[in-house]
Amino acid sequence: MKNLLLTTLLVAASFGAFAQTDVSYHGKKITPTGAIPATELTAKMADKTEMPAKVEGTVESVCKVKGCWMKVKTGDGQTMRVTFKDYGFFVPKDIVGKTVVVEGTAETTTTPVADLRHFAEDAGKSKEEIAKITKPEKALTFVADGVIVKQ
Repeated sequence: MKNLLLTTLLVAASFGAFAQTDVSYHGKKITPTGAIPATELTAKMADKTEMPAKVEGTVESVCKVKGCWMKVKTGDGQTMRVTFKDYGFFVPKDIVGKTVVVEGTAETTTTPVADLRHFAEDAGKSKEEIAKITKPEKALTFVADGVIVKQ
């Protein structure tokens, strides 16, 4: 009987030891509570150039060099570039299609051509595609203090 109890306890402990978490945290540890869908962010911004926000959305792409930025789908085929406060942390490079929660500052910005070309290079675009970038881009962007990646 003691052997059965001991075996049961060891098996239960091994399941706990090998259990994987459902989320990973990057940067400041945040919670998903109060996050708005990324599809609603543009409307919430209205005519503001900047506002604090917590947003949940799906990752469309990630910097292939080191995970130093990602694009989150905002609806209607649009995306929002998410960078990380003070370049202080990165996200995994294999999270395309996963749901994330980001907390920080949403901004309407104009990205210069040189930066757009740099981002395209980081994303693995061809030289021909990069050369076609000739105009700055006004877009919704996000600087995150913390990120939750849901597995």
